[in-house]
Amino acid sequence: MSHSTSNASNFIRNIIIEDLKSGKHDTIVTRFPPEPNGYLHIGHAKSIVLNFELADEFNGKTNLRFDDTNPLKEDQEYVDAIKEDVKWLGYDWDGLFFASDYFEIMYEKAVLLIKKGLAYVDDLSADEIREYRGTLTEPGKESPYRNRSVEENLDLFERMRNGEFKNGEKVLRAKIDMSSPNINMRDPVIYRIAHATHHNTGDKWCIYPMYAFAHPLEDAIEGVTHSICTLEFEDQRPFYNWVIENCETESKPQQYEFARLNLTNTVMSKRKLKLLVDEGFVDGWDDPRMPTISGIRRKGYTPEAIRAFCRETGVSKSAGVVDTQMLEHFVREDLKLKAPRTMGVIKPLKVVITNYPEGQVEMLDAEINPENPEMGIRKIPFSREIYIEQDDFMENPPKKYFRLFPGNEVRLKHAYFIKCEEVIKDEEGNVIELRCTYDPETKSGTGFTGRKVKGTIHWVEATNALPAEFRLFEPLILDDQEEAAEGEEKSFLDQVNPNSLEIAQGFVEPNMKDAKPHDKFQFFRHGYFNVDPKLTTKDKLVFNRIVSLKSSFKL
Repeated sequence: MSHSTSNASNFIRNIIIEDLKSGKHDTIVTRFPPEPNGYLHIGHAKSIVLNFELADEFNGKTNLRFDDTNPLKEDQEYVDAIKEDVKWLGYDWDGLFFASDYFEIMYEKAVLLIKKGLAYVDDLSADEIREYRGTLTEPGKESPYRNRSVEENLDLFERMRNGEFKNGEKVLRAKIDMSSPNINMRDPVIYRIAHATHHNTGDKWCIYPMYAFAHPLEDAIEGVTHSICTLEFEDQRPFYNWVIENCETESKPQQYEFARLNLTNTVMSKRKLKLLVDEGFVDGWDDPRMPTISGIRRKGYTPEAIRAFCRETGVSKSAGVVDTQMLEHFVREDLKLKAPRTMGVIKPLKVVITNYPEGQVEMLDAEINPENPEMGIRKIPFSREIYIEQDDFMENPPKKYFRLFPGNEVRLKHAYFIKCEEVIKDEEGNVIELRCTYDPETKSGTGFTGRKVKGTIHWVEATNALPAEFRLFEPLILDDQEEAAEGEEKSFLDQVNPNSLEIAQGFVEPNMKDAKPHDKFQFFRHGYFNVDPKLTTKDKLVFNRIVSLKSSFKL
């Protein structure tokens, strides 16, 4: 699928241009390689857009590849969800691959390293390996098993494959340099034992390659030319190159790193997002408060807005934090010409217009979208009884309050002027109804030029109104602090906003009866809303607020 990229210059694009010009590559091949251990989030969207659109621009190819080397955490559910997300964002992959498709080749490459004296079977425990590895300031110590013979290592590795040892009893390590300043080069583990059923290969294997070993081999097998990843993998690049060189791959991919996307009030760790799901802070991976692609899709974000946002954030080597308002800006820009306008009352207050004829219902005209006149006109019923917002009335208003209060007159959007004559309260003193009068000379669209009013409020006709639920969201994460460090779940969970969801019961115009899941509307004054695909039933509409109408954000 072709996409209109900005073609903005960035260092990876410049590298590709140079590689094509020099003849280093004839065809560009990129890949998007998620691990199927969770749902994709907005950070992944940036990687998807970058990989697919760079290849697309240069008539290359992009593979979707699942890095499924850890059967303990991976599941077919995540595989299916990732495919759906990539397609929803608007991309078609050229090849669909699984790391597990290459397990036999990876095993053969590990055997090759053993034969070259570059890998050995180690009996140290995970804790001991960590202890022997050293620190950033101290070199590591060699394992007592490091100098086993090639024959012994080949025998032990084959027995590992045959299932003769328990989980954690042995590992295969690359033999590189225990005094390297880069800890990733201090004999990293490349195979571990895991007696677990794999979603793709079943029980065929009980040893699995580590990601850092598998990834460069996958790239080489698929003929990937530019392996684009985020900055946290920069320290892994020397090992990536070591694997490519010493495993004697025919293809020689190269790794390039860019700064990952970080958003204010947003957690981007799949492990922490899973914790929110598992602990019940949200109602699933697709909760509209989640930064997952399935969550923001359910909230009502559009793929066009996400793609435009990802392009605008650019590609660089320097990490930074992007204001979430920037993403919301692109959502508004995309929806303002597409979304029909309508009126919804979120917290209803009943109004009876005492001088309007009883039993009469008239149909008023309103543009479906004033910014896009081609969308036409909609009909709105009006009668003696309407609902307005509770917030649009104050019994004792402050100065410069221009909405409804006793004795004041306002315009009803698309309708007439009304004046508040009487306030009805319950036994507790709560306002439960207003009695108003209307002026039939002030009908919208008739060119009325008499007196002016400063306030315009929205409303819904009461007898035909459809009940609706409105779900209003605040950031799920309370502040803009950096994410809690790995292993600090408690401090991270303390950042969760207990008021991130407000549910209100109100009414919408009757023409909304045909609204379908994922239909999007602009509710006058309230913002843009999406029909929730999971909670909406034939008897009740549920709307998720996508974004408010306005923001102070400027590009």
